[in-house]
Amino acid sequence: MNIAWKEIKKNKVRFLILGSIVFLVSLLTFIISGLANGLSHDNAAVIKDLPKGQFYMNKAAEETYNLSKIDSDIQKDIFNKQKDAVAFSIQMGFLNDKDDKQHSVAFVTSTDSKFFKNVNQGEIILDSSLKDKGIKVGDTLTNNQFSGEFIVKSFVDQKKYSHVPVAYINMENYKEMYRVKEMQLVFIPEGDSSIEHSGLQSFSNKEFLQTIPSYNAEQMSLNMIVWFLVVISGMLFAIFFYMMNVQKIGLYGILKAIGIKTSRLFIMMWTQMLFITVIALIMSITISQIFNLIAPEGMPFQITFATTAQLSIVFLIIGFIGATLSGIQIKKVEPLQAIQQGEA
Repeated sequence: MNIAWKEIKKNKVRFLILGSIVFLVSLLTFIISGLANGLSHDNAAVIKDLPKGQFYMNKAAEETYNLSKIDSDIQKDIFNKQKDAVAFSIQMGFLNDKDDKQHSVAFVTSTDSKFFKNVNQGEIILDSSLKDKGIKVGDTLTNNQFSGEFIVKSFVDQKKYSHVPVAYINMENYKEMYRVKEMQLVFIPEGDSSIEHSGLQSFSNKEFLQTIPSYNAEQMSLNMIVWFLVVISGMLFAIFFYMMNVQKIGLYGILKAIGIKTSRLFIMMWTQMLFITVIALIMSITISQIFNLIAPEGMPFQITFATTAQLSIVFLIIGFIGATLSGIQIKKVEPLQAIQQGEA
């Protein structure tokens, strides 16, 4: 520990450069991860806010929920067996306000359930983001596919689907607008994946999210960038400590000659890695959390404690692996040969 600290003080600039790079890479990783989480919630909040359970759609739909239709007899059978089951549908559309201005929304309707907002015919509950568009409680909204009018009953927070506000409407109004009689999906909270229903395909929460094309493509791209940055940080540790070790071959030879064990030299290197990484992570976590508080309201940014802790642990593991791989040469150092090469 003492040797490691002395070397850090002796080579301040080198370790400062490495620390700065790790700080910038980790900060960028936290920011992109926050954007990925924010976009994930913005894309499918109405689904992600549901408890763990099982989703069912028609097998003939081939994992495309828009094409799914749940037969009424099958739906009744499920409801008789599962008291908490709910059938629901989601469809993209638009609403016209009093000034005849169109607003894109995702219409959501369901059978009676505590997991979705249930409204009377002619009423509508909207995501609160539409308040910024000038819509207020009591306003009258129309839709070209609906013969009547919608009265805004209330607003809900953070309920979006496919990056547009959710609009909860009555099931009968939904059926009139889209000329359908069946619901698209059935959700069973805490459902058993082993239970099958005739003609239906089962999905867990995570599996169902992957069937949403925009969600899957968006998250895959952002997560790939996050893990690419993590790998880069590991390579930076390996390259930095490798170069440091090459320059200190003579020093390692002398230390081995006076009885210092190889394990102690590795501990010295791990201590330096841990010191640099922890300081860089503390700074990047602090800044990312501050950004989480001051981010513009319209920016989908969410960095949770769980995500922060997970990425921090990954950075520490990657740093440890990178430093260890670069230190393999320490084990191969022969004292006499290293001393003859001279201390760097």
